[in-house]
This record gives sequence, C-alpha cells and structure tokens, in this order.
Amino acid sequence: MLSNIAEHKYKILIAVFIVICFGVIRTFEKSLFYDPFLEYFETDFKNLPYPEVDAFKLFFGLFSRYFFNTILSLILIYVLFRDVEIFKFSVFLYLFFLVILFVAFFVILNYFPNANWLLFYVRRFIIQPIFVLLFIPAFYYQSQNLKK
Repeated sequence: MLSNIAEHKYKILIAVFIVICFGVIRTFEKSLFYDPFLEYFETDFKNLPYPEVDAFKLFFGLFSRYFFNTILSLILIYVLFRDVEIFKFSVFLYLFFLVILFVAFFVILNYFPNANWLLFYVRRFIIQPIFVLLFIPAFYYQSQNLKK
C-alpha cells in the first residue's frame, strides 16, 4: 500500500492542492463574488421574496464561480485519469450543464417568485463543485469496467 501511495504521490499532492483551492473559493466567496443569495439563503427564506439583484453582476459572479470550479474540477479529473477522452467528455458535460443551469436559474428568478427551494438547489449546483463529486466515481467505475 505504501508503494502504491509513493507511486501516485504527485496525483495525491495535486488533488489535495485542488481541494484546498475549492476551500479557498468557498472561504472567500463573499468578497470574491457578487451574490445576494448568500445571505438570503442563510435566513428563513421560505416565505421571503427574492432579494433585489443586479442581473449582470449576479450573472458575472455566478459565472466566475462556476468557471473557477470547472477549471479546478477538469484539472482534477485529468490528473486522476490521464485520459483525453474523459477530459473532453467532462468539458462537454460542464458546458452543457452551464447552459442548462444558468437558463434554469434566471427563468426561476424572473418567472417563479415562489420557487425558493428550486432556486436554492439550482444555485447550489452552479456555485459548488458538485459535478466533480459525481463524475469522479462514475469515470472510475467506467474505467474499471473497461479493464475487465
């Protein structure tokens, strides 16, 4: 087991560094990104109207956060699997979900004033690196099945 760890020490170090970067983004989210929903969702938001937002600043803040999380996630996926096809597929998935999530977010925000929980979860997928938590086990499982 120790030889296995020594063999993959660079992968482990890079993975740990990327996880720390995710933590830094989360730690400094209030100062790095415009997002009035950070405070809104910390309150009892179920019966509150959405906060007033500057749509352009909100889009740019959410996009920036999604972009940073995506870049870190793609680096992590590439470092772990060293497979260009998996990397390309991941890029496609991140771009696909970018469009779907942002359209859903702004449709909910503008046309569904009582869909607080739906907005909460769509926003959560935008601002958190949830996809990498789903993709890594899926790609690992796929790679193990291909070896058989």
